Formats: sequence, structure tokens, C-alpha cells
Amino acid sequence: MATPNSYKLSCSIPGHEMDVRGLSAAFFPDGAFVSVSRDRTGRVWVPNSSPDRGFTEMHCMTGHQNFVSCVCIIAPSDTYPRGLIATGGNDHNICVFTLDQPQPLFTLKGHKNTVCTLSSGKFGTLLSGSWDTTAKVWLNEKCMMTLQGHTAAVWAVVILPEQGLMLSGSADKTIKLWKAGHCEKTFTGHEDCVRGLAVVSDLEFFSCSNDTSIRRWLVTGECVQVYYSHTNYIYSLAVFPNGQDFVSTGEDRTLRIWKQGECQQTIRLPAQSVWCCCILPNGDIAVGASDGLIRVFTEVEDRMASPQDLQAFEDELSKTTIDPKTGDLGDIKMEDLPGRDHLDEPGNREGQTRLIKEGQKVEAYQWSVADSRWMKIGDVVGGSNQQTSKKVNYEGKEYDFVFTIDINEGGPSMKLPYNVTDDPWLTAHNFLQKNELSPMFLDQVANFIIENTKGHTLGAAPPSAADPFTGTGRYIPGSGTPTGAPVGAADPFTGVTFACLLFFPGGGAYSSAASRQTSTNIYFPKTDGVTFEQANATQIMGKELNGGAPGEYRLSEEVLGSLEKLLVSVCDPCASEQPTTEQISLLWKTSHWPEDIVFPVLDILRLAVRHPQVNESLCGGDADDGVALCNHLLSLMKPQARPANQMLALRTLCNCFSGWRGRALLLAQREAVLSHAADLCSVCNKNIHIALATLVLNYAGSLHGQPDLEAKAQCLSVASAALESVQDKEAVFRLLVALGTTVASDQTAQDLAKSLGVTSQIAKYTSVTDPAKVGECCQLVLKELQ
Repeated sequence: MATPNSYKLSCSIPGHEMDVRGLSAAFFPDGAFVSVSRDRTGRVWVPNSSPDRGFTEMHCMTGHQNFVSCVCIIAPSDTYPRGLIATGGNDHNICVFTLDQPQPLFTLKGHKNTVCTLSSGKFGTLLSGSWDTTAKVWLNEKCMMTLQGHTAAVWAVVILPEQGLMLSGSADKTIKLWKAGHCEKTFTGHEDCVRGLAVVSDLEFFSCSNDTSIRRWLVTGECVQVYYSHTNYIYSLAVFPNGQDFVSTGEDRTLRIWKQGECQQTIRLPAQSVWCCCILPNGDIAVGASDGLIRVFTEVEDRMASPQDLQAFEDELSKTTIDPKTGDLGDIKMEDLPGRDHLDEPGNREGQTRLIKEGQKVEAYQWSVADSRWMKIGDVVGGSNQQTSKKVNYEGKEYDFVFTIDINEGGPSMKLPYNVTDDPWLTAHNFLQKNELSPMFLDQVANFIIENTKGHTLGAAPPSAADPFTGTGRYIPGSGTPTGAPVGAADPFTGVTFACLLFFPGGGAYSSAASRQTSTNIYFPKTDGVTFEQANATQIMGKELNGGAPGEYRLSEEVLGSLEKLLVSVCDPCASEQPTTEQISLLWKTSHWPEDIVFPVLDILRLAVRHPQVNESLCGGDADDGVALCNHLLSLMKPQARPANQMLALRTLCNCFSGWRGRALLLAQREAVLSHAADLCSVCNKNIHIALATLVLNYAGSLHGQPDLEAKAQCLSVASAALESVQDKEAVFRLLVALGTTVASDQTAQDLAKSLGVTSQIAKYTSVTDPAKVGECCQLVLKELQ
């Protein structure tokens, strides 16, 4: 029997197909609450009278074009006596629903990126926060003011009971107090992104952060208490009606219940990310997690699940696997661990973790004060020295060797991990870059590796190994042509043969030069533009160009000859003639043909913008020219436009990245371009999806190493939106490379991706083996996000 004040599982509620990202108790019906999910829906749940003490779905709300990230309830009014439901999503919109209609009553538009937090106040006021770094105040379907001042995403907002006072918490690590649209005070203290806020009273509030702490503040600015117990990011808070006790959830797989300033109980869940929580009217706690389930916990014995269901929940938890890097397990050395008899000793605090050795496995147990026993919470994977091989564990990975390198006499030594299948020069290069050492040591470190691993297989893969990007042999420094490259083998990204890559270095999506990247994998960061090269010049100039044109648009032989010369000059690297101003002008003019016949001209435009002279002229010779090109292509990408034109407009934008003018233009027009591109996610067309994925990848590459958080947030947002719809594995692969490029070596971008739910979204691709590059790239992205 449970002791007083001990929470136990009441029920598990299936229904959502993906992560549950937001929860809120409703005013009506009694005991009801609302959930929102990555599956693009919101659902209203009401208690049922069945023996399982569960909840029934009253209705499902749709209206967002992408995943839904937050929800709040707008209090009842004379007009809406049952209140309203507001949801915010990755489509930048806020949808407002009644409790009995599946479609929105109205939609609020104005944010420029994901709406990730909502709070309601008196008189129907609504406060929203977004990745666009702003908060907005809404009333009567209108934006009344925009709160500007944060320098990064606004992840949390609340309206205080005191009329006119509002709070916002941000990835810039600060909390701001607003009154009448002006920032009255900035609270500092958190050491990482502020993820959640909760009201205590008119004068006090809680905050939680990625820094694993919870803070209690006075609105006058003082932090009066800091709470520690979580071991990873804390995502949400909810306060009990007494204004003192509260609950929190986070990335450490836990729900923690705090009473009288102490963590009284820790409940682990069989899901990595516990995104959200809310207190129900009867005092029960609802939590939503990355496994798509809602779980309700109660301290009232009559509402607890049956002994069989409680045991099933505990069994499910015991079968989970735990990566030490995501929790509080520390460095694990199997030979130092005790056996099962160690569990005979009671724990000394709620939630204490103990590891034991059971055969060749390491098991994790947690102490439950309420039950006075150790509960198994999973099997530990990835701990050091668990393997029976001679591999060495370093930073969570296994290596054949971990060398100690002394570069500077008298300075600290550095660790250099190495596997015998690695390239010694690439390993040396990455080691020097990671430790910010001079490249002059490259040969010295590489030769050290070679000398100290003699007798083992070193360096590149066998000649038969195919490059996962191009299908050709792996690039070996100094070896010239990749081994095993078939003559005329086509690059799967562009259709260009390998021979063409030699002439046209910028042409291939992933040429042999990709193997020289300085990252530790061959997939990302991918910083050079990916272009669409394949063309049949004869077909374009002959049957396609003039063949389908009505009489008034049919080109004269002179104009046709001029465009043919242009096409030859931009497609043949050895061509003696360069494009002329007249030819470029003719191309621009004909690109405005009616939409039903412009397709072949767009194909020429796609190829032409790769050429430096055309790129310079159309993308930025005159600032207005560049904007005109961009607007023209966007007009061809409208959702109702012809799919062929949509695809070629996307491909043309991708090819603009091959020149610095085009790159500068598209970075300047990024918001409009990616917004239009995102509208094509739902189009069921494989070629459009591949072009869309390539465009996101090119933006990610151009932004790599740049501090533009808003731009990276939009890249992540569009990539995530596309992955919801895209089925083609090539498009999925390019989106994965885009994600990897965006988050590589950028902690803030990694945090953004995690908050977006990218980890659980892409996990399903880890097992893809056809093509293998999808699964391999996905695993590398997930490693970046650990």
C-alpha cells in the first residue's frame, strides 16, 4: 500500500501518434484537460467512469499545418461560457477553438517562426512567445503589441495576476518583466536557456532552465531560492493550488514532485523526453512525453491503477535502456560495480540511483521512499569497460586506441582517440582543430598515429568501398581519382557524371572533395552548395522550347540561336564564348512566359544561374534585379502553381547558391524563400521534395559557423516540417544532412533542435539500410544531439 502523499500511476492514455508537447487543464467539462502533439492535433480528454479510471477523447482539433507545440485555456466569458482553447504551432500560427468544434474559430497570424508558448489572462488577453525572439499580446483576434527585447527564442511566457504585468523567458538565458509593452526589469541568474515559467502569486514566480535548475523569484528582481534535483534539461513546471508545492519534468525521463522546498518524489518514465505537465482540478498530475502517451499520476488510492497495471508500468520501465550521457549515472567501470546484494542496503534519499553488475550487464535502480524499496529503471548501455573486447571508452564512444599527446612542453596533455579503420591524417586534422592547435603539427601527429599502430589495418577502406554520397570509391588523399569510380557514373544528387565533376568542381552535389571535410564524418557539415546539373540541351532547345509555344510566343531563329549559345556557354566548361548581356536579357524576358509554357525556359534559367556571369547579373548586378528574380521564382512556387514550375523554381534557387551573388541574395531573402518553400511540404511530388530538401541544405551550409540564430531556427523549422510529409529517401537524406549541418558544433542550435523534438522525429530512420547513407547520417545527427 502506498504511503500518504506518494503519487502512483492512475492511467496511461494513448491517442496521439507522436510526442505530446503541451497540456492544460480545462474549465469544462469537469476534470477535463487538453493535449497537443507533434501529430498536428489537439485533443480534449474527459474522465470516464470505467474501472480503469481513465479518460475518453471528447473531440480532436485540427487546423495547424505542422506540429502543435503549446496550448492554453482562455477563461470563460459571456460570449464563450465554456472558455476557448488556444494552440500554437510550427506553422507560425495560433489557432483558437471552442470545446465542441474540430476546426478553429479563428487563427492569429503574425509570428515569423514557431509559436512555442502561450498564456491567457483577464478579459480574453492572450500572450504568445516564438522562436522569432518576440512575444505578442492578442485581444479580440488582433495583435495589440509586440514585445521586443530578447536576443533569442522566447520559450516561455506567463501573464501575472496583477493586471498588465507579463513575463517572458528566453534562450538568451534571461527573463523579462513587461508592463504596457515596455520591459520593466530583466532577471538574470540562469546559466542556460529558460524553458518554463509558472505563477506563484501576484509577487512571485518560478522558472526552469536547461541548466537543470529551478528558481523562485520575486517580481522585484530577487531570486529567493534555487532548487536542484534534475540531471538534464527541465522543460515544464506546474504549481499546486497552495502556491508553494509544484511539479517539474525534463529530459532526464522524470516527473519530480516538490513539496516544502524539497524534491519529495521522483517518478521515472519509459520515455526520454517528458515534455509537459499540468495539475488537474482534483490534484492529479498529467504528463506528456516523447513516446506519444499521456500518463496521469495520483496520490488518492481509489484513483490509482490496478496492481496489475502498476506492475506492467514498472516492468516497462525496467526494460528501457539508459545512456549514461543523458542521466546522472556518471562514469561506469564494470569491474568496480557491486553485485545484487548491494540492493539489500536501503537508499538515503528519494530518487537515489544505484548501479549493480548482473552477469555481463549493468542495471540501474532507483530508491522509492514511499515503497521503501529499489525499483529497476533500466539497463545501462554505453558504459565504459562493459565490453569484453580490448576497446577503450572515451567520451562515450569505443576506440581501438586513446593516445596521450603532449604538444607543448610543460602544458597539459591531450587525448587523441583513434580506430584502426580511421584515416590517420583526417584524425590528426580533427584533433588539432578540436584543441585549437596549429596545423603545422599535422604530419607530426599523423605519423605518431601510424608509428604507434603498426601491424593494424590503417587508413582508407578497401578500393571496393563506395562513397555513400556519390556511389564512387572513397577518396584517399593523394590518390587522385577515387578508386572504384565507374566511368560515367552519375552523381545521385545531380545526375552529373564523375568526369564532369573533374571539370566543374562546383557542379557535383557531393564531389570527391567532400571526403576532405574537416568534420569527423563524411556527411556534414556540408558547406558547399548542392546544385542540380543534369540537362538535355538538344531536347530543351528543340522540341520543348519552341514546340509547345503558341504562335505569339514562338521564338525567331535569331532568338532561338542566341539562347542556344547561352545554353552551350553555361553547360560546357570548355566553351570559348561567355554569356552576353543580350543573351541574359532574352532569358529573363522569356522566363516570364505564361505558366503553362514556361517550363523549358525555366530549365535554361536553372542551368544558367550556375555560371558566374549570369549569377552576377541576375542575382545582384543591380539590387533590384536580384529581388526581381527572387520574387519571380517565388510566384512560380505558389501552392496552386504547376508542379513542374514549382520544382524548377526550387532547383533554380538551389543553383543560385553556386555564386557569391546568389548566395548573398538568398540569405537576404531567406525568410520569404523558406516560408514559400515550406508551403510545398504537403505537395505529393518526389522531385519537389528533393529540391525543397536541397534548398534547406544549401541554407544550412551557408549559415554554418554563423551566429544567426533566427535563420538557423527557420532552417530547423522547415526541415522538421518537411520530414513530417516527405517519404522519398533521397529527400529524407538531404534533410538529415541539413539538420546535421545546422546543429554541428553549435550548442544553441542543438538545443533548438531538441526543443523542436527532432530527436524523436528522426529516430525511425536509424534502421534504414536502403540506402545505408540514410541510417548512417541519422545516427550521426542523433550523436550531435546527445
